[in-house]
This record gives sequence, C-alpha cells and structure tokens, in this order.
Amino acid sequence: MSTGFRGGAGDVLSLLSCTESPLGVGRLLYQLRRPSFEKADQAMTVCVAIKVHDCIVFAADSASTLVSFSENDQSTVTNIWDHGIKVFNLHRKLPIVAMTAGMGHFGPASISDLTKDLRVELSKDNGTLDTDNYSVEKVVDYALDFFKKKYDAIAAKPSSPHTFEFWIGGYGSVGGFGTRGKIWKISIQDGEAMVQELVKADDDAMIVWGGQNKAISRLIHGFDSEALSVFGEVFDELGLSQKSSLQAISRIKQQCQTPLVDSTMPVQDAINLADFLVDVTKRYFAFLPGANVVGGETDIATVTKHEGFKWIKRKHYYPDHLNRRDLDHA
Repeated sequence: MSTGFRGGAGDVLSLLSCTESPLGVGRLLYQLRRPSFEKADQAMTVCVAIKVHDCIVFAADSASTLVSFSENDQSTVTNIWDHGIKVFNLHRKLPIVAMTAGMGHFGPASISDLTKDLRVELSKDNGTLDTDNYSVEKVVDYALDFFKKKYDAIAAKPSSPHTFEFWIGGYGSVGGFGTRGKIWKISIQDGEAMVQELVKADDDAMIVWGGQNKAISRLIHGFDSEALSVFGEVFDELGLSQKSSLQAISRIKQQCQTPLVDSTMPVQDAINLADFLVDVTKRYFAFLPGANVVGGETDIATVTKHEGFKWIKRKHYYPDHLNRRDLDHA
C-alpha cells in the first residue's frame, strides 16, 4: 500500500533515488531547467489523475495550442482554441477512462476523433476485448498499437522535440485480474513509443499530473524542476558531494510536501481536488506573461468499480436541450 504524488514528464523527483553520477548535481539537473516566461516552449496542457480507494478521477483543461516553427526551429504560438477535448469515455460498458496531453493531432485528425475510432475498435464483438475477462493492461496494449500505427502513418512528422501522451485508468474484470484501479501512460516521443505504469494496483492514494506541471509541483512538492536545478547548482558551488546533495534535496522534499490526498477520501472530494488542481494551473497561466496555453473549461470524469464511468463536467459543441436523443458522444 502506498500514498504519494508523481508529477511531470519522467517524474523529476525520481532523481532523488540516484546515488552516484559522474556529473555534479547541478549539471545532472540542468537539463530539467526551463525559461520562466517562455510559455511557448513548454507543455501546453494540464492533466490530473487521482486515485483513492473508491475511485479514479481524470481532469484536464481545454486549451488547444497551434504552434508554428521558423526556419531555425524557433517555436511561436500562433493560435489558441479553448474547446479541445482531452478526457474520454474509452468503452461504453467498462470502468475505463482516458486522457491526452501533448500532440493534439496526428496530421489533420484530432486525438479526440482518433480516440472515438479506438473506442469503436474496443467495442466490437470480434474478440478484441472480452468484457467479462479483461485487464487494464490489455486495453493499454491495444491502444499503444493503435496510436503507434496512426503516428507512423503521418506523412509529415512534426518538428522535434514532440510528444504524444495518452493516459488510461480503470479497473479490470473480476475474472482473474482483480478490481483494484491502475493508471497507465502511453507516450510517443519523437517516434519512440513507450508505456509507463503510473499508479499500481496497491497504490491506495496517488496524485499524478502531466503536461504543464509547474504550478502543481510547486503547490504539492514545494518546488519544481526549475528549483531543483537551482538547488543543484548551489550545492555544486558549495562543494557538496552527490550523496550529500541528494540527501539535502530529499529532506527539502519531505519538509515541503503538502499531503492533499488520502486513500479514504470520498469520491466527491477526489473530484473536487482534481478540479482544484486543474484550476490552479489555469489561473497561474492566466496571469503569467506570455500566451495562455492552459485554459478553457475543465472536463472531469470518474470511474468506480460499481458505478463504472461517469461524466462529472464536460462541454459539448451543441446544446444538450436540442439533442436529447443524441447519446453517442465521447
């Protein structure tokens, strides 16, 4: 059983587990440092996943950012749309939820539209997914193969670096796989596909966040990757050893960490926490100089063992009261 927090691409705090390196801590962490106000060069989404004993909650903003690149590969935000769809119902009959960050399109096709295609594939009665005997891992494997084929089919790949993330959370069937929730992340980084289990079955309480992680990292950990880089440089200047420096950073982490999640948290409170963390990031970027690359409405969905998938907050491009018979939306 474990309780904790994980955030950001690659979980920068996993560096605290390092014990030896030929580089000083400052140089080891320097690659994580980013310019404070150049928002066009940073991640352009915030997505939050929370697992407690009774549920899994996914929440994300709606900003969709169009970026252009100059001849010398300098990126510029040319437009921001506030109605991107990043949270998905991945199967009508199963307690599985999905969420995306990073690339918003593969060629002209939006990730939202591709995810609906994936849902159709998973829902076919051709043995793709046995709804009476399945695991979250099987869904992840199928989604990885699906998105890798779609990525490989892009005629003109985007400039590097680029990353696509697809998060999947849910509960497997009782038949041999158990019913404890898990959260996985599929990534395609410059064409290289990988899978990471973010939250294991025995993690009873966990917050995981991705995309633009600075505001949440500072709130929960007390510092972010940029601060880690500064710590490392200062420790190098003071002549501290690698071991002593990492011990100092670990102690700072222990003293500064804010415990926001508990395994006994009711479903509604887990939902409220996810909503709060997304809103903190949106408001942070609303006041930070530069393009507002995190914003729009917050979409939230939750899954439980017994109630399955439920939308909590979601937007539509059409009025609900004019489309009451239209139930086939993501």
